[in-house]
Amino acid sequence: MAKAHKETVIDVHHWSDRLFTIKTTRDPSLRFRNGEFAMMGMEVDGKPLLRAYSMASSNYEDYLEFYSIKVQDGPLTSRLQHIKIGDELLVSKKPTGTLLWDHLRPGKHLWMLSTGTGLAPFLSIIKDPDVYENFEKVILVHGCRFINELTYQELITHQLQDNEYFGDSVKDKLIYYPAVTREPFKNYGRITTLLKSGKLIEDTGMPTLSVNDDRFMLCGSPGMLESISEILDEMGFKETRKSDFREYVIERAFVEK
Repeated sequence: MAKAHKETVIDVHHWSDRLFTIKTTRDPSLRFRNGEFAMMGMEVDGKPLLRAYSMASSNYEDYLEFYSIKVQDGPLTSRLQHIKIGDELLVSKKPTGTLLWDHLRPGKHLWMLSTGTGLAPFLSIIKDPDVYENFEKVILVHGCRFINELTYQELITHQLQDNEYFGDSVKDKLIYYPAVTREPFKNYGRITTLLKSGKLIEDTGMPTLSVNDDRFMLCGSPGMLESISEILDEMGFKETRKSDFREYVIERAFVEK
């Protein structure tokens, strides 16, 4: 346990029967970059049971926030979903990850494509003032199965705009595009289909995608990462690998080996 901080749960929010958010205290010594993940979990039978969770909170906030799906037979989430305020969680001392906006070549438009709880790291990033300093437009796309899984809309569409430090930048630059696949909705369809058909570009009012101008960050299931990476590759975009900064990044730790 020496490699993990013990944190106290300060809030739990259940969005639906499938999704919930946990907020914990944050050890003052913990440092991370927006977009990174930590190993988070709890002690079970005297041993740490940890899984990778992206921080949904930003690196300057004094708490940690994690966004999770409920898996009834999951070793960790079957327990985690019953967590209560005052309970104790473990958070690794050294967050890491490859989903970093400054590991992209300079560009004009930052596209963040997410499905499900893959939204989490982008919640951290859209609260980063430096993002708005470096891009003319920041487009957050969140794909889910059902409308009630489009979480955090109040934060994205209202609260960020009222931020005293970068609210004006959010109003000018942030475009939010929610999409649903299993019930009628104004933006209906998978992100892959919306991207290939051009509907995503048309609906957001953005110009035709360009290797010179557009940068992408992807977070979702391994299948989603693979499918969208293939589409971007076909369009001429290349993935950043280590210090070779290119046009898109994904969280390598979440890719199927």
